[in-house]
Amino acid sequence: MPKRLILLFLFFLGIGHAVAEAQPAIPGAFDTKAAQAFMIEGSTGTILLAKNEDQPISPASLAKLMTLDVIYDAVGRGEISLDTEYPVSENAWRTGGAPSRASTMFAALKSRIRVGDLIQGVAVQQANDSCIVLAEGLSVSEREFARRMTARAREIGIPRATFTNSTGLPDANDPNSGGKISMRELVTLAQDLQQKHTDLYRYFGQADFTWNKIYQRNKNPLLLLNIGVDGLGLGFAEGEGFSIVASVERDGRRLFLALGGLKSDKERTEETRRVLEWGLSNFRSQRLFSGSEVIGDASVYGGAQSTVSLEAKIPVDVYVPIDTPDRLSARIVYRWPLSAPVVTGYEAGTLRVFLGARLVRELPLYTKESVARGTLSRRAFDAFMELAESLLFSWLWDKPLPS
Repeated sequence: MPKRLILLFLFFLGIGHAVAEAQPAIPGAFDTKAAQAFMIEGSTGTILLAKNEDQPISPASLAKLMTLDVIYDAVGRGEISLDTEYPVSENAWRTGGAPSRASTMFAALKSRIRVGDLIQGVAVQQANDSCIVLAEGLSVSEREFARRMTARAREIGIPRATFTNSTGLPDANDPNSGGKISMRELVTLAQDLQQKHTDLYRYFGQADFTWNKIYQRNKNPLLLLNIGVDGLGLGFAEGEGFSIVASVERDGRRLFLALGGLKSDKERTEETRRVLEWGLSNFRSQRLFSGSEVIGDASVYGGAQSTVSLEAKIPVDVYVPIDTPDRLSARIVYRWPLSAPVVTGYEAGTLRVFLGARLVRELPLYTKESVARGTLSRRAFDAFMELAESLLFSWLWDKPLPS
């Protein structure tokens, strides 16, 4: 047996009563024309589609979603309001306004614009001048605002994405200057915008807006298809193709989708619709565990008892394919061993739910009760066992094993 498999066996010794063996992929699994893809069901976080989901790409105009997330957060915390006004600098006018011949809300040089109107300019028209005015207004410069974008990304659970400006557009002298982000991270961003800023999220689905007597339609073609899409944005980068982040809500079910690497604007629209329809039509909800149900046990060393029960605190629901409901399996993973004392409600591990060999949901597990320190003899015995197991682990790591 390869050394790596033995080490994995040791790492997963804390397995609960829903243990899984790796299974083959689902026959006839859905495929997409996109080079990168990630889709989840919103209420459970179930992964419905994943393809190169962690591959970083240039965000292009999808970086504007993070610009809005920063602004929405500032509005929510009272740092600014929708009636706050920001001036239009020459940089914003020249770089993102009418002279740029790119997406713009036609902000007039040296005018002042309400934050509420600037938000509509970004959400509806993906306007570059709106982004730059917001960035300069909140953080003095785009460079400082970009730092805030990256910091905000970390706050909402986006671990690696970087941003260098408010628009995502590359510098003419540096094609890689627009930052990087993955499909998984874009879905996390979309979730934050929809779930934490519900009052402001509505701007993404606004069909049109008129500002300064200029009428503009929403640039998202999916809004016109009447399939339940209510956001979010489009992107294009030279050499990487067309991308999109979309969210759809139908019959109480919400999906979040990010696609990248599509060949044309038409293919992007058609493929997004196809993927979303598949996600809405081919899955059903299934409850695995109730919120208070014991999911498994974790070993405890030096305690008054040798194990502690683990629970999820919330019902564990997943979305599963209608035609293959029996391929679900689950595994408990925790940092082994737990050392007493252990308090109630301690985040001790993770429940990983698989559909075949594919991870579809992951959520934290907590101790259901406390475990006090054991007697001296009990602690001594457990210490001996822990030492023996550590020596075994070390021996397996250092000793060559046949593959």
